[in-house]
Amino acid sequence: MVIKPKIRGFICTNAHPAGCAAHVNEQIAYVKSQPQADSKPQNVLVIGASTGYGLASRITAAFGNGAKTLGVFFEKEPTEKKTASAGWYNTAAFQQAADEAGLWSKNINGDAFSHEIKAKAIETIKAELGKVDLVIYSLASPRRTDPDTGEVYSSTLKPIGEGVTTKNLNTSKRIIDSVSVEAANEAEIQGTIDVMGGADWELWIKALSEAGVLAEGFKTTAYTYIGKKLTWPIYGHATIGRAKEDLDRAAAAIKASTEALSGQAYVTSLNAVVTQASSAIPIMPLYISAMFKVMKADGTYEGCIEQIQALFRENLYGESPRLDDGGRLFQNYKELEDSVQDRVQAIWDGVETETIDEMTDYVGYHHEFLKLFGFDVDGVDYDADLSPLAEIKHLI
Repeated sequence: MVIKPKIRGFICTNAHPAGCAAHVNEQIAYVKSQPQADSKPQNVLVIGASTGYGLASRITAAFGNGAKTLGVFFEKEPTEKKTASAGWYNTAAFQQAADEAGLWSKNINGDAFSHEIKAKAIETIKAELGKVDLVIYSLASPRRTDPDTGEVYSSTLKPIGEGVTTKNLNTSKRIIDSVSVEAANEAEIQGTIDVMGGADWELWIKALSEAGVLAEGFKTTAYTYIGKKLTWPIYGHATIGRAKEDLDRAAAAIKASTEALSGQAYVTSLNAVVTQASSAIPIMPLYISAMFKVMKADGTYEGCIEQIQALFRENLYGESPRLDDGGRLFQNYKELEDSVQDRVQAIWDGVETETIDEMTDYVGYHHEFLKLFGFDVDGVDYDADLSPLAEIKHLI
């Protein structure tokens, strides 16, 4: 079939296998071209390994550090008539490249929140790795099923305290309009914490620790976005922000619970990037489009792979980790500089529908959105007739 993007609102409902593979190989080539830290992980578990920052972490661990990687993800496989999810194609391409490079790599597809998938990961680590010395937690999901009670928690994208009306870039209509979001109630706040907070990260580390598969001096990190004043009303000081605060609590709890192993647990603050999740959050498409304009002009913008490769070299395995005021690994310091935020604010205040292309880099935003699904990648023939079928090798 000839595969063209099918976009509905802020999501794309299909993916391009050749485009996803090309995008993965671009990231691999970037990591291989960069200097690495002297200290390196050897056996790495990546929870949420198929897209975005999780995929970039797996690529950096494997192709930058030579590590063995076990990837956990929840992706839709293809049929003869329907494409797989982008994460499926990303993982198939990663695995092929790992095999060609002689790198050990295996994959688990399933609900990472469940006891079953945790047990499967532990069984694999015991049998083939012995212990892991780095655990990356990079899950993004709108819902989570409690593995003990079966209760389903749902997250919401709402402010706390009072409703918010804010400027918005409507990506469906390509216009500047406004969006109003009502304040969350206590149940919605707690539900968001239950899904996006640190509870499952803690459960993973507890299970790995009790099974004896965490190495002495292991490191673990969960990813977050903090932002500044412009994004706070619907992000930092909203339901998502409250969930992100719970990651800080979890990091402290993990450090305490693994003290005997001298474990290190960090929350890492990363750049705002185009993801399926961020596309759904009011404020973020306009904010990111303005931020692209400013940081690309400065030559300082870093996407997922650039952020993570630098995170490994400078912070996770660097000699002098950079921490923010909350004790998090501070990787998005360039984005949060006052000079950058002031110029983004000026664009935000002045942009109208007629000046979207002049004042922002919405073209770049849309390009990055399409690349998430394997579209608009250089060198790919999008008129080619190809099968949507693709196998993930070493799938447990």
